[in-house]
Amino acid sequence: MVRQLGELENAIMTRVWQWNRPVTVREVLLDLREERDIAYTTAMTVLDKLYRKGWLRRERDGRAYRYEPVSSREAYTAALMNEAWATSDNPAAALVHFFGLMSAEQREALRDALRVAGPGRTGETEDGPTR
Repeated sequence: MVRQLGELENAIMTRVWQWNRPVTVREVLLDLREERDIAYTTAMTVLDKLYRKGWLRRERDGRAYRYEPVSSREAYTAALMNEAWATSDNPAAALVHFFGLMSAEQREALRDALRVAGPGRTGETEDGPTR
């Protein structure tokens, strides 16, 4: 089960995903402090929790750790979407409602993604779903 990240978890993961390199607690802390007052121990605790939850991996660097993401933000988003969709008693109706909430840009991104996935990659052929 994929759990949605909390506010501070998301703020930290956003930085780790954007930087796309191993980061220290101090680096995250200094960037977070541009937006909010936060203690070193708070940042360290949240990074440790994200590590224990499987969102980050870490490697010792002297007395500290360097953290990096286990997967991409896109993979996280896809897992959240898949889990939300799986909770519906009527997945087709849920998709119709979801499409209705999408902007024109999001619908175009969806069309592009379906073209990239192509027949066969999505469990379909040109003639319909595979069995």
